[in-house]
Amino acid sequence: MSDGERERRQGTASRVTRQAKIMDVLWSRPVRSQPELLVLLDQLHGIETTQATLSRDLDELGAVKLRGPDGGAPVYRVPEDGSPVRGVEGGTTRLGRLLGELLVSADASGNLAVLRTPPGAAHYLASALDRAALHDVVGTIAGDDTIIVIAREPCSGAELARRLQELPNAAPAGAETKES
Repeated sequence: MSDGERERRQGTASRVTRQAKIMDVLWSRPVRSQPELLVLLDQLHGIETTQATLSRDLDELGAVKLRGPDGGAPVYRVPEDGSPVRGVEGGTTRLGRLLGELLVSADASGNLAVLRTPPGAAHYLASALDRAALHDVVGTIAGDDTIIVIAREPCSGAELARRLQELPNAAPAGAETKES
């Protein structure tokens, strides 16, 4: 049995697979609502998920609602060009909250900060790090419970790890990024 058949039978899919199928559906037809997208994912790909998970997926994919092709009701669209995830206003406030909830420990080596989370939380926290668009962060790589955060020179991994550990306690400052 292939992985795709196994996922279809189980009605579940990995985050990456689920997001790829969401993009397939949104590129192939106009979708006006999240409940409609939930039904299409199940009917077309055998993927069952919750509205909350779907909402997070759409956010991570950079999906927006635009006027439909017929000029009617808005439909979901996702960037087809692989555009980078854009920063959002309040991203550091949200990131601080999530770091407070999910960060178990932080360590560093060279220009890398290594963050530990509870099992299954690394992708979610890495996505929040990416969305916050912090100047000192080049990018993130997430596993199940570990995130590698690459620091932008001249910031060191140790300095970045320290800042991320302090962020949950920092008073919200003016956002440096633009609202999407």
